[in-house]
Amino acid sequence: MLELADRLRRIKPSASSMAGQRVRELRAAGRDVIGLTAGEPDFETPLHIRQAAWVAMNAGQTRYTDVGGAEPLRHAVAEKFRRENGLDYELSEIIVSAGAKQIIFNALMCTVQQGDEVIVPAPYWVSYPDITRFAGGRPVFVPCPPDNGFKLRPQDLEQALCARTRWLILNSPNNPSGATYTRAELLALAEVLERYPQVWVLADDIYEHLTYDNAAFVTLAQAAPSFKERTLTVNGVSKAYAMTGWRIGYAGAPAPLIRAMVTLQSQSTSGANAVAQAAAIAALDGPQDFIATNKALLQARRDRVVAALGKIDGIACRAPAGAFYVLASCAALMGARTPQGALIRCGDDWTDWLLDAQGLAVLQGSAYGVDSHFRLSFATSSAQLDEGCRRIAAAAAALTPAVGGTADSCIPYTQAAP
Repeated sequence: MLELADRLRRIKPSASSMAGQRVRELRAAGRDVIGLTAGEPDFETPLHIRQAAWVAMNAGQTRYTDVGGAEPLRHAVAEKFRRENGLDYELSEIIVSAGAKQIIFNALMCTVQQGDEVIVPAPYWVSYPDITRFAGGRPVFVPCPPDNGFKLRPQDLEQALCARTRWLILNSPNNPSGATYTRAELLALAEVLERYPQVWVLADDIYEHLTYDNAAFVTLAQAAPSFKERTLTVNGVSKAYAMTGWRIGYAGAPAPLIRAMVTLQSQSTSGANAVAQAAAIAALDGPQDFIATNKALLQARRDRVVAALGKIDGIACRAPAGAFYVLASCAALMGARTPQGALIRCGDDWTDWLLDAQGLAVLQGSAYGVDSHFRLSFATSSAQLDEGCRRIAAAAAALTPAVGGTADSCIPYTQAAP
């Protein structure tokens, strides 16, 4: 029998990827399932980007590119950083990979030694802890309370830092909470980090263009220019350009780190898809006006969902400042029972109940470090969102408070009879 490597025991499958797969399986089996799990917009990739891919294919741009990205795309990335973020990178300081996730994987694998610590503010994207563990590091979770907008406070950062800290991962706008840092908030964090020169910052800016209510986006190296020499600024075309399946991410950082990441990439995937790189050039260099149009539609959907959830007893949420997720609290439902008598002990039980009773798939907060919450995506049609919120209301209304007994004496939801 094949024996798997010990390192594989450090990680688990991505909760968001598995949830999407589960929705597809249930639909294929004939279930009426609404999926509000997708981490991708429902918009089509803009026509001019698709046409650029067609032109590239017909021009024979189907060969290997440089491992770290085709030079024309790295030029486009450098120009993007200058134009939108005020950051100047040489081509030797830019890498292109098969998605922003590969950028993050490459960086941590190249820099994290056994026992090194990586600070991960919670709530967090599901892959940060597992990539850290796979690299041999230890994720240090720092709770970011709802009353601070799910954002990292300087005093909490200070308490988490130590001599073994290697990275701080800062995701703004945040998945799953939508929390978005202001320039002043980033400067306050940078002031703390000044005292820990061994700590680098991984700025995951993948939702950069999706901020609402006229909020301005700023990345850490832009807010605190002295940190550019120890910051990896990560981005990609997936979210703003509706190009999730094209798998193109990019980053800027000091050349020694980029060289190391290119070396690792040369022994894993090599260069990213050549045709997708040509499409990414069209995305970065071409018209940008559709982004504002799409963002306005997403903001309207956000407001629709937040208003609907606010009317449901037992559910509480705040309007996210960015991205396209609502992180809602189901804490008030803990201790309630289903009609079958099963106890809703935690957020996982609540999301299981939603799927089984109402055919609604959302993501459990425990995957993001906030057990008493659940995440739903509003990057889908208004009709789907309205029906999804109706099903949440129906699932919550069907629960009754537990009378007598404890969690230990009740049937866990996941073991209850159908």
